[in-house]
Amino acid sequence: MFTGLIEGTGTVQSIDTDPSRGGRVQIGELPWSDPVTLGESIAVNGTCLTAIADSVGSFQADVSVETLKRTNLSTLRTGDLVNLERPLRIGDRLGGHLVQGHVDGIGKTVEIEKSGDYWTLWVELPKDLSRYVVEKGSITVDGISLTVAALEEDRFSVALIPKTWEITNLSRRKVGDAVNLEVDVIAKYVERMIFGEKKESKISKKFLEDHGYL
Repeated sequence: MFTGLIEGTGTVQSIDTDPSRGGRVQIGELPWSDPVTLGESIAVNGTCLTAIADSVGSFQADVSVETLKRTNLSTLRTGDLVNLERPLRIGDRLGGHLVQGHVDGIGKTVEIEKSGDYWTLWVELPKDLSRYVVEKGSITVDGISLTVAALEEDRFSVALIPKTWEITNLSRRKVGDAVNLEVDVIAKYVERMIFGEKKESKISKKFLEDHGYL
C-alpha cells in the first residue's frame, strides 16, 4: 500500500520487455540511500513492482504481460525518468490517499497550462474509468496522489504545486504522453456492493436525491 507521495525520480538504466512475454527493468539514481531488499515493493510511475534481488543504488524488477498491457511502462526507454515511492509503513502519516499501486488504465495528457509558479494538467480519461472520478476527489497520476480540480465528460484537471513539478516526472510530460491512472479504490468497492456484477453504474443525480445525498 502506498500514499501517492512521491519520494523522487529514478532513471531507467535498462529495459527489456515484450508485450507477449513481459520482461525486466532496472531503475537507478534512486532518491534514497537505503539498500533495496529482495521482495521489496516499489511503485514505479504508480505501478507496484517487486525487487528481484538485494541491491544498493538501483534495483531490478520483472514486468508481467498484464502490467505492460495496463500501464505506460511498455513505453519506457533507457534514460527515462520514473516516479518512485516505497510502501507505507504502519504508523506513518497518510499524507496523500490510499494507493494500491494497481493501475486501472492509461490516460493521455491533453493540456498543460502554467499560471505563475503553478501548473494545471488536463488528462483524458478512459471511458470506463470516468464514473469513478469526482471533483475534489483523489486520483493517482503516474503514482502521484492528486486532487481533481475540474471534471468534464472525458477529461479532468489537477493543479500542481511547484514542489510536485520539481520532484516528479510531470515536468517532462508533453501533450499526447500516456500517464498511469489509479482511481480511488473505495469508489470501486461501493459500486460493486450496490450493483454486484453489473458493468454500468446506475448512480444518477435522481438516485442520490432519492437516498438523501443531495
